[in-house]
Amino acid sequence: MLNAKRDNFSRYAWFALGYNILVILWGVFLRASHSGDGCGQHWLTCHGEAIPPAPQLKTLIEFSHRLTSAVAGLIVLVLVIWAFRRFERRSLTRYFAGLSFFLILVEGAIGGGLVLTGNTAANWTPTRPYWAAGHLVNTFALIAFLALTAWSTSLKRFNLRRLAPLEIVAIIVCAAAMMLVGISGSMASLAHMLFPSETIAEGIAKDFDPTSHWLLRLRILHPTLSIFAVVVIAFVANWMKRRFPASVSTAFWVRSLSILLFVQLGFGAVTLLTLAPIVMQLGHLLLADLIWIAFVLASANFVSEQNGATDH
Repeated sequence: MLNAKRDNFSRYAWFALGYNILVILWGVFLRASHSGDGCGQHWLTCHGEAIPPAPQLKTLIEFSHRLTSAVAGLIVLVLVIWAFRRFERRSLTRYFAGLSFFLILVEGAIGGGLVLTGNTAANWTPTRPYWAAGHLVNTFALIAFLALTAWSTSLKRFNLRRLAPLEIVAIIVCAAAMMLVGISGSMASLAHMLFPSETIAEGIAKDFDPTSHWLLRLRILHPTLSIFAVVVIAFVANWMKRRFPASVSTAFWVRSLSILLFVQLGFGAVTLLTLAPIVMQLGHLLLADLIWIAFVLASANFVSEQNGATDH
């Protein structure tokens, strides 16, 4: 009976992760469709109303994003309550679920801050890049702890393995590389939205024009950092797998990570060449989220003493 209840919780935890990824993707559609100001500079209300009357399309998009985000918060709240009722004190699952709930509250606060400060749609303020970077970092952290919550339900016990200094450095470097790539991608998306180009040639010319806005001149960093990060992370991930060849879980997530990295590299190139239509932006972010999850879970299995076994 206890195992069945754990299985139910595990399925719910994976569902919570999947639902939040969908909400994140809807947020990308909101930004890319210039609908972020669909409710004006009002939060929690929409144009000062609880339910906007006679809404425009962009108002519907913005309002639906707020509703789905609220549902995401409730889903994670249930996750926390269930974790505290189901698992013992000092359980990793409790810890990860609690952090997930804290981060989803921060996510909502950042969303509200973007609206209230007018950092939405095609509006530009000097603080917008910082909001975008903070949003990206918090979103990655939220995804990581939701994934760890689901992963931890499969553990009978967890003991942190004594890590060599090189192993610690390798994990930190890869995590930092992913964050930097994500932030640079967020800046590139912002530049594309605020300063659109009609052709690839026009976009490249803007990137290297010394009179262009600094966001445009930084845009070249994203593909450059991406290529560097793919090489480093793929190397480290396979090095992790070789250090513990008996760990089925580590091998699975490392294999998934390696495949996703190179798929993303090709997908990113196509996104650039097609001038980043909304559907490509959605696919690009989905792949980025899946890469991050694969890295987090590969690392979690790697640092566990259970790596010596052929199970989780």
